[in-house]
Amino acid sequence: MVSENVLGKPKKYQGFSIDVLESLATYLGFKYEIYVAPDHKYGSPQDDGSWNGLIGELVFKKADIGISALTITPDRENVVDFTTRYMDYSVGVLLRKAEKTVDMFACLAPFDLSLWACIAGTVLLVGLLVYLLNWLNPPRLQMGSMTSTTLYNSMWFVYGSFVQQG
Repeated sequence: MVSENVLGKPKKYQGFSIDVLESLATYLGFKYEIYVAPDHKYGSPQDDGSWNGLIGELVFKKADIGISALTITPDRENVVDFTTRYMDYSVGVLLRKAEKTVDMFACLAPFDLSLWACIAGTVLLVGLLVYLLNWLNPPRLQMGSMTSTTLYNSMWFVYGSFVQQG
């Protein structure tokens, strides 16, 4: 980024990329001059096969190196060489570390208490209705077959149907 320009003094750039450039210049012993690509773009291929922006400056040998927060794409890799990334960051979220306590009712956490009450009420009501319908209209069974239509079994039948179990 460009720092404040005081009248009569040249623009001064600052930031992580500039720090890397200065360290490289000191270590390798070269001098440099910073300029921005004339069209202020990073670089994309044009219809005629040429490039604009920073990549265009490198392709047309108007610049020796380009330092920027530049995305490495396959198209750009075909025309210029990239170093390995020296800075990689992404958006992160910091949270307080959870306390390690075991809660035996943690399985109930996905739903609100009122929803659990509705589910339990539905199982009880439908189970009672299944029991009453079986009691009022008993099925005709073949000789020797045995089924139990107690209230307990009716409740388990409804619960098993509800949670998709046999």
